Amino acid sequence: MTQFDYNLLRVLEVLLEEQSVTGAAAKLHLSQSAVSKQLRRLREAFNDPLFERTAFGLRPTPRARQLAPELRGVIRQLEEFTRPKVFDPSQSQRIFKIHMVETAYSLTFPYFMPDLLVQAPKVSVITHTWSQTSEEQLLRCDIDMAISCREWDPRSALHLDNLPESLNYAELVKDYPVCLVRHGHPLLKEDWNLDTFLKYRHLQVLFGGIDKWLLDDVLQLDHQRHRDMAVSMTDFQSAMGLCERSDLILCAPARYVGVMNKDFKLHMLDVPVTFIPGCYALVWNRHFDNDPSHRWLRELIITSAQQGGKRT
Repeated sequence: MTQFDYNLLRVLEVLLEEQSVTGAAAKLHLSQSAVSKQLRRLREAFNDPLFERTAFGLRPTPRARQLAPELRGVIRQLEEFTRPKVFDPSQSQRIFKIHMVETAYSLTFPYFMPDLLVQAPKVSVITHTWSQTSEEQLLRCDIDMAISCREWDPRSALHLDNLPESLNYAELVKDYPVCLVRHGHPLLKEDWNLDTFLKYRHLQVLFGGIDKWLLDDVLQLDHQRHRDMAVSMTDFQSAMGLCERSDLILCAPARYVGVMNKDFKLHMLDVPVTFIPGCYALVWNRHFDNDPSHRWLRELIITSAQQGGKRT
């Protein structure tokens, strides 16, 4: 172990996650033969097979399962130890990985990316859509940060206070849902209230890894009512196009609507249900709190998004 290559620990971490040489190779951007060679070196170093082949992939040995809980902490400590204490954005070639809910792109990227490209011309940003696994990847430090929809209403499971203790956050902009209907919709001639809202069928967009909106929880908890959902999809632009051509009611985040509604002929109404507005939040692992490059990007996103939010 005196000549141990600590880069092998990252390979072991990914093998424990993927339990497949093929999956680990793809995640590490290595060939399968390279991962197999590194697995052989790990087995020699720990004097244990570490994984057994089964019909369902690699199964960790008792020794590998014993190593797993402390492995991630050791890797993060090594990263912290070797990370530069001074960050020069003009010279950095760091690659940041960010997960984002779909509606956050138009509220953040146009504001912070132009400054990033000027200040840090060699830095790259890789984004993926926020999903049900994103929080787990934040906890593992597999990604640098995420922008997700969170709530301040105490009735929501997505309340910001419910974030795991190891995650930190900053509110970017507050948001709340509004109703969209086509111009000439018959409800525009009626009194706008909860009964009218629930009289017509609805079009729903599920995004950000959620399976229902806080709105539906409040309707059920406080009114024992529910929306008649005609269509459920995952793309707001397509939903707004369908809303424009039907009598369906579409609920959408007000900030997003403010940016996108200019491309559609839709009438906007308040949601006739009372709850506390939520927000878009930048979330990261506290492991990165004092990382100068990470802090630089966080501050850039937070400042630009908050200023951009005041203009929309």
